[in-house]
Amino acid sequence: MDGKDGPYLRRLNSERHIGNFFNYKGKEQMKRLLVLLLIAAPVSAQSVTPNFTQGSMNSTTTTTIDIERTIETEVYGGAYKSWSGTNITPSGSINDSNTTFSITTAGDDFQLEIVERAAGIIETIDINETIEQSSTTTSLSVFSQ
Repeated sequence: MDGKDGPYLRRLNSERHIGNFFNYKGKEQMKRLLVLLLIAAPVSAQSVTPNFTQGSMNSTTTTTIDIERTIETEVYGGAYKSWSGTNITPSGSINDSNTTFSITTAGDDFQLEIVERAAGIIETIDINETIEQSSTTTSLSVFSQ
């Protein structure tokens, strides 16, 4: 403030506060304040009143599931040897590969059964299944004011 009055002082003051909205004086400041107030004015919404008094809604949902599967089973067993019979006599142990079997009483009936199985898979089971499932859900909603 060098003692000069009037527009020069005002111009100097305006230049000093560029970018600061509230330091402008006069009509310009009032115009900007009015614009700011119009932009920030509260907004009011009108209420919406439905024009129905009652109604209902029906909904149906159908779900279908198709499953195809195969179950594979392998049964393992150990080595197995056995013999059984009537009117038969072995020459040695069943585990010996050189064992022979002889008829005990010649001319009588006889029977001989020998079972021998190596270790490993003794049975394979395959099961094929098809599963079909269907479900339907129906819902009814009734509403009123």
